Order: sequence, then C-alpha cells, then structure tokens
Amino acid sequence: MSSAEQWQVIDRIAAAEVPSMDVVERIKSELSSSPVVLFMKGTPDFPQCGFSAQTASALKACGARFKHVNIFEEPEMREALKRYSSWPTYPQLYVNGELIGGCDIALEMYRSGELQKLLSEAGAVQA
Repeated sequence: MSSAEQWQVIDRIAAAEVPSMDVVERIKSELSSSPVVLFMKGTPDFPQCGFSAQTASALKACGARFKHVNIFEEPEMREALKRYSSWPTYPQLYVNGELIGGCDIALEMYRSGELQKLLSEAGAVQA
C-alpha cells in the first residue's frame, strides 16, 4: 500500500470516528428542545428493548413530560451520540442537557426518589 493510500485509509477512519458537525448540532438541538430527553430504542408506547421500556416506564411513573428520540430512526445520530456522550449504550437519559445515565442509573434514582426530585426541579413534572 502506498503512502497516499495509507493516508486515505486514515482519513476514512478518522471521519468515521468523529461525528459530523451537522449531527452534533442535531444532538444539541434535541437536547435543548425539552428539559427531559430520552434517546431510546423504539418509542415510549412501543419500546424495542427492555432497558428502554423500563426507563420510559420510570419517567411515566414520575408523571414526567419528556421528549423521546427513537435512535433506530436516526442511525447517524445513534452512532454519534455514543461518542458525544461517552456512553456506549441505550437508552440515554438527559435532564437539562446533561447526561444522567442509562437504565440502571435511572431505575436506581427512581427507587430512591432522586429521579422524581430531579424531574420536578427541571420543571418536567407538577410538584
């Protein structure tokens, strides 16, 4: 492989690892569109994995108003969000633009009452 070909391979790998500015702007736009955003597999009414179902159920049990993004409908965002958040799995729960975590963290916070408090402070539930 020539030196030029090696650089082409390196450029392709680098491009694949770094989200495009367009998709990063879309992620930021989603995060700023609602105090609570859940990036999940499927939808709250038709989740496509158990972890997404449990996280959406915890939010519903708190009476939270939240926006969801079905990552199966956004393949570019699905991959870019993992790098953006440094969180490798879904669902990903954000409150006020800040990553809270995945299913285990959301459920632990729900059980302790922390999730309800956080959601109330964010204005996503009626006090």
